[in-house]
Amino acid sequence: MIPGPERGIFCLSTKQAIPRMALKDLEIKYAVRRARDYKLFDGEGLYVLVRPGGSKLWRLKYAFDGKEKTLSLGKYPAVSAAAARQMRTDAKALLAKGIDPGEEKKAKKRLQAPLELFEPVARAWHANRVAELDEAHAARVMSRMERDVFPALGKRDIKSITAPEVLEVVRLVEARGALDISRRVKQGIGQVFRFAIASGWATTDPTISLNDALKPKPKVRHMAKVSLAELPGLVSAIQNYDGEADSRRRETTRDAMLFTLLTWVRTSETRFSEWDEFEDLEGENPLWRLSAERMKMEREHLVPLSSQVVEILLRRRSASNDRFVFPGEKPNKPISANTMIYACYRMGYLGKQTIHGFRGLGSTWANEAECYRPDWIEMALAHEDEDEVRGAYNSALYLTPRRRMLQDWADELLDGPRIVEARPKKDIVRRAAAMPILRAKGAGARRAASCTINSAARMLA
Repeated sequence: MIPGPERGIFCLSTKQAIPRMALKDLEIKYAVRRARDYKLFDGEGLYVLVRPGGSKLWRLKYAFDGKEKTLSLGKYPAVSAAAARQMRTDAKALLAKGIDPGEEKKAKKRLQAPLELFEPVARAWHANRVAELDEAHAARVMSRMERDVFPALGKRDIKSITAPEVLEVVRLVEARGALDISRRVKQGIGQVFRFAIASGWATTDPTISLNDALKPKPKVRHMAKVSLAELPGLVSAIQNYDGEADSRRRETTRDAMLFTLLTWVRTSETRFSEWDEFEDLEGENPLWRLSAERMKMEREHLVPLSSQVVEILLRRRSASNDRFVFPGEKPNKPISANTMIYACYRMGYLGKQTIHGFRGLGSTWANEAECYRPDWIEMALAHEDEDEVRGAYNSALYLTPRRRMLQDWADELLDGPRIVEARPKKDIVRRAAAMPILRAKGAGARRAASCTINSAARMLA
């Protein structure tokens, strides 16, 4: 035997105690038939098995975990001597890693075999996408399959599954009142079928016709919010908030409300914000990174921070050494769920403005400005992406324009609109028109051009 790696070694026949020269092609080609099988040894466990019928088969003898094994490498002359020796080299490399070449070959064969049942196809689809997904999100996708889909469809031939059967699976999820989850289940099943079609394992996607059969989402109840004309009064009320006797609590509440208004995040995301989520606060690109576990849509969300938000954070950091940015009355506990909304009531906004409505104010302002793309606004609000898989790893999308948009929002709220008096407006437009963005055509370019003019006006102010 020739010593190999820890778990595997190559075997030499006792008849090969003295290694011989490698086989020549003519030796194999003209090997005579005999009444019984016999071997032509090439070296290091590789040999040709000559059968009584005349067929000549490449074999590799090796040992793994103390057991002698034989690996079939193919038939001569379809597999040449050079190819067989390369296979021997590849097998040696696997053994060096502690991998059984025979088991590796079986695993590859299983992967190449056509899949028929829904569950193996779904797991192959998931394995194909998992590298692109956030780890926690990938686990949730498979968990939904295991909980809601595999019990009904997992052992079914994927080609035999019909639209009514898929709808029945979706209906069971709808019956729990989980309408968002039911849509994701339907979407996931559809993605499995499209993967199967591309792989040659299915011919149709039964989910295509299901959209009109799903239960409609309940109508969204929009949170109360003031008009944009009343926004300066709201900002002034927050800045002058004095609804609590304790000065520390009053300042914390004031900063929490202003922080929420400037970042467009949800109440819970402000309440549970911790210092280790913030990056580069004193650098050029300050950022708030919210993990998937913290987000309603179960995916990471990045919030670019305006200079005014950074000022709030630095002020909070100097005022407290708590783990939470906005600490409550007890150490290492955040402000309560009602702290900010009760502050709104005390300021006189009962029935007029909610904390969640701050998001609506930001969205209305950005949309009415007509110079920010809808995609930027939706990403800033962390709204659901219709394509769940794409949304799962897209948290940094439009980060630069979103940073500019939130900075513009903060400037408008806290600094007020800038008035340009030193130069006529046509001069501003002429300077902006010199920028490449204005020469583009289309609605998107016009919105961007409008922002360019605003930026030019701020430069000249």
